[in-house]
Amino acid sequence: MQSGIYVALSSQIALDKRLTTIADNVANASTVGFRATGVKFEDVVSGLGSTSVSFASAGDTYLSTKTGGFRQTGNPFDFAIKGDAWFAIETPGGPVMTRDGRFTMLDTGELVTIEGYPVLDAGGAPIVLDPQGGPPQSGADGTLRQNGQMAAAIGLFNFQPGLNFTRYGNSGIVPWGPPEAVVDRMDVGVAQGYLEDSNVDPVMEITRLIQVQRAFEHVSALVRDSESALDQAISTLGPR
Repeated sequence: MQSGIYVALSSQIALDKRLTTIADNVANASTVGFRATGVKFEDVVSGLGSTSVSFASAGDTYLSTKTGGFRQTGNPFDFAIKGDAWFAIETPGGPVMTRDGRFTMLDTGELVTIEGYPVLDAGGAPIVLDPQGGPPQSGADGTLRQNGQMAAAIGLFNFQPGLNFTRYGNSGIVPWGPPEAVVDRMDVGVAQGYLEDSNVDPVMEITRLIQVQRAFEHVSALVRDSESALDQAISTLGPR
């Protein structure tokens, strides 16, 4: 009886984590460059043979690799990545990887995100343009030109978030170690004047949210029934 309650509780913990990730996905369905979070669970077996009991693991989070749709903005400081790569930005917490390409140029010429974080080149240095040179023209490889002269290049990086990654803000991911710059890859590039939308499918996520909520309520009912049955058995079989 008690094992059943523990199994149900482990299920509730897993479902609660799934609810949290789905709710976060729904909340960021319109966030530029956002990649949805998924959770995978495994069985945790306690005991051997006929006495073994399977519990649900706490679950590991992972990042969806699906690319969001491209949206044309016409803004020369908007960039979208074509292929499997990431931008790097410098934040108070250190370098962060992102697919959010909403950049702007400060009066000093520094290329920054809309939050004011410097955008990094392939060598990990902040990109600084000519403040009098006007909006840059970007090549497919991320090179930036002003007045026909090469001024800088947006860094593109190989990056695999792995399991149980850490987010920074809405669309940023904190890397485990120094990211590796993309070199000589024809399948990776930059589209100027475009942004990558969130890859979240709101309808699908809301459907999953309803399913998980119902499952959580069902498990809660089972726990209440198990506790009631246990209390009744103790009352019936206990010492008088």
